[in-house]
Amino acid sequence: MIKVSVMYPNKPGARFDHAYYLQKHMPMVKARMGSALKFYAVDKGVAGGSPGDPAIYAVVAHLHCDSIDDFQRGFGPHAPEIMGDIPNYTDQTPLVQISEVLVDKG
Repeated sequence: MIKVSVMYPNKPGARFDHAYYLQKHMPMVKARMGSALKFYAVDKGVAGGSPGDPAIYAVVAHLHCDSIDDFQRGFGPHAPEIMGDIPNYTDQTPLVQISEVLVDKG
């Protein structure tokens, strides 16, 4: 299994509409990707590593797929629509990392 992590920087003055992201954007991603997207999780940053430090990321979303090929098959055809929706909820450019899930004890 792979996990695609989409991380939105938490910069001073950054805009992020959590309600839009959770209620519109992520359901649209799931609908477009269909069975290629097994499940997703969304984390809201609340603090950094030391007391009083701000979170490094405002939001981190995790898209779980069986393989990179499945992710590309599900996301690729809809990339313009999915990426085009970003300005509706943030003014930040997301960082993306694809990881192999070695342990998931959910």
